[in-house]
Amino acid sequence: MAEVEEQGRNLSEESTDESEEEDTEEEPKLKYERLTNGVTEILQKDAASCMTVHDKFLALGTHFGKVYLLDIQGNVTQKFEISPVKINQISLDESGDHVGICSEDGKVVALHPQFSKSNNKQFVTGGNKLLLYERNWLNRWKTSVLHEGEGNITNVKWRANLIAWANNVGVKIYDISSKQRITNVLRDNTNLRPDMYPCSLCWKDNTTLIIGWGSSVKICVVKERDPTEMRDLPSRYVEIVSAFETEFFISGLAPLADQLVTLYYVKDSSEHMFRTRPRLDIIQSLPEGCEEISSDALTVRNFQENQCRDYRLEHSEGESLFYIISPKDIVVAKERDQDDHIDWLLEKKKYEEALMAAEISFRNIKRHDLVLDNNLDSLGDYDAAARKCQKVLGKNMDLWENEVYRFKTIGQLKAISQYLPRGDLRLRPAIYEMILHEFLKTDYEGFATLIREWPGELYNNMAIVQAVNEHLKKDPTNSMLLTTLAELYTYDQRYDRALEIYLKLRHKDVYQLIHKHNLFSAIKDKIVLLMDFDKEKAVDMLLDNDDKISMDKVVEELKDRPELLHVYLHKLFKRDHHKGQKYHERQISLYAEYDRPNLLPFLRESMHCPLEKALEICQQRHFVEETVFLLSRMGNCRRALQMIMEELADVDKAIEFAKEQDDRELWDDLISYSIDKPPFITGLLNNIGTHVDPILLIHRIKEGMEIPNLRDSLVKILQDYNLQILLREGCKKILVADSLSLLQRMHRTQKRGVRVDEENICESCHTPILPSGTPLLLLMHPFVYINT
Repeated sequence: MAEVEEQGRNLSEESTDESEEEDTEEEPKLKYERLTNGVTEILQKDAASCMTVHDKFLALGTHFGKVYLLDIQGNVTQKFEISPVKINQISLDESGDHVGICSEDGKVVALHPQFSKSNNKQFVTGGNKLLLYERNWLNRWKTSVLHEGEGNITNVKWRANLIAWANNVGVKIYDISSKQRITNVLRDNTNLRPDMYPCSLCWKDNTTLIIGWGSSVKICVVKERDPTEMRDLPSRYVEIVSAFETEFFISGLAPLADQLVTLYYVKDSSEHMFRTRPRLDIIQSLPEGCEEISSDALTVRNFQENQCRDYRLEHSEGESLFYIISPKDIVVAKERDQDDHIDWLLEKKKYEEALMAAEISFRNIKRHDLVLDNNLDSLGDYDAAARKCQKVLGKNMDLWENEVYRFKTIGQLKAISQYLPRGDLRLRPAIYEMILHEFLKTDYEGFATLIREWPGELYNNMAIVQAVNEHLKKDPTNSMLLTTLAELYTYDQRYDRALEIYLKLRHKDVYQLIHKHNLFSAIKDKIVLLMDFDKEKAVDMLLDNDDKISMDKVVEELKDRPELLHVYLHKLFKRDHHKGQKYHERQISLYAEYDRPNLLPFLRESMHCPLEKALEICQQRHFVEETVFLLSRMGNCRRALQMIMEELADVDKAIEFAKEQDDRELWDDLISYSIDKPPFITGLLNNIGTHVDPILLIHRIKEGMEIPNLRDSLVKILQDYNLQILLREGCKKILVADSLSLLQRMHRTQKRGVRVDEENICESCHTPILPSGTPLLLLMHPFVYINT
């Protein structure tokens, strides 16, 4: 709730009838506060059109199509740009997790109260018809028309299983459980325009609906019908338990226990101009009328320009709070409590009655505390006493400071610390510093909590930094103190100091600190520390911000830590094969030393790697696979094949290499090397049939040599040969068939007639085929001749 302005109490008092006595002995029933903070700024640029109240927050709609979510103090927590036209209605389910919004083009909306929990996710909208939306088993929206044909629907409210809506004819109630419409309450005051004097609907409970329209009020109760009387009738019916006319036009209704709170619009009167102010009355409904309990005329901003349709009344069911919404002002009314009663008695100088009321209600009063006095130490519950200070001391900073020193005297500064003012109204910095010093002496954890919770401008930051440093001299490795010191440096914008501490502690927030405050210039000489803390995060950060920390600077800083340099350059290469090309030569040694599995992929993918240097390093370290790759890439395939056969002794790799190169000389070298090695001969017999004639290999095998699995190898050669023969025969058949098909197509094409006219020229003699005046002929090329 917004703080009461100095004259906020006079929102009702200043606007009472000037003809009445100024000093009345009757105590008001309600007190008023203006909702300010973010609401003030909103209504300066825009105008309120509707509002919905939840016990967690407020939802405000405006004429410019915006919806604001507010806390109960009026501060904006979220803003939504919904529509270019006015917001007509906002509906919330009971959880407050889902919001339904309708603008001027969509008219009105109401969510099922249990929208969050229900499977069907039902809601209704009203324009020229009432539509029910619900999800079906396929999770698609299904639309049903509940009612139409009686003009625009101007209001709709959903409570439990009952939906009430108002159109030009009257008010209907629909039972969603039985899918039946159970009543039609006709509109009185039919001479009034519905768009200028809209219907107000309010559910008092699950079965009681309050209807206000024009100057008419009706209280309707939904009841169960006797089963014996049902026949074809709905299972429920509506009884109007009270109906009466009022003096003014109704802009809003809300229940208050067994009474009604009514917001009235008063028509212009030349004799009594003050009556154009809206009125908020509490009335007691009777079976055949009503009784006025209290009446307040309110001065809301721009009330002279407002009409009946510009006012709304919303209420919070959790507590008796009533929100009067007008285009340029929102006023909150609430029941006066015992403290307000005592205030009124004191204002009327009824001191004995005020004291008696305080003594009788000492358990319920809050501001007029009779327990919290100079004997705080006799209470025992210092936290409760400190908590009461917020209501007792209010905005009086002098009283606050005196109270803090009283808590200090009894050694209970910690108890009052969490209740000190820390918003727009504040104590002197020395007060906050005194409490921080007290925590620093005895409770490092509590000290750290206060530093996080208190805004840095409450106290002298440097004085607290100095105090923390003094304690660190005694305990230099205390991580909690060091972390708190880093936070203090951050408040003071000394980010380099905070960064050093976070790096020293290996604190998880170090990267967030760097990004949040753009500290890349401060970490240029701390790259090694960042890499030691978390290589992966550090490298990602450096690569993502290479415009702030250059690649050359990082390499320079890491030159004495080659293992870290390799991690950085490896990730750089993975991101972009060309960006760090000038370091590719250095990376060969780094891969060879720290990451051999990625050396060969690097050599394959790099287009800037010096092959001679790479070959030298790989030969020095006897990296056979890498050397084979480099030799083949440099064109020395015979030497590469020799290494595979001699160093690796792997016939499969040798055959695969020969297949890749597809060089007859390599196959000859491979056969020559393998001819005295039976296992190699077996491998060749099994694999070279499709690349080299196996007879060449078989002729060179020495007589009497034992070759493992020779029979299987020969069988495979024969099978491969048969397969080749079959493929050739199949290809031959296909070729013959295709040739015949093409010949037939050509013959058909040449037999076709050709249209000849005077413009056609003979390809041989270059004269017209048909003399001028010759009839058009169809030539059958090449067997038809024309005798001219």
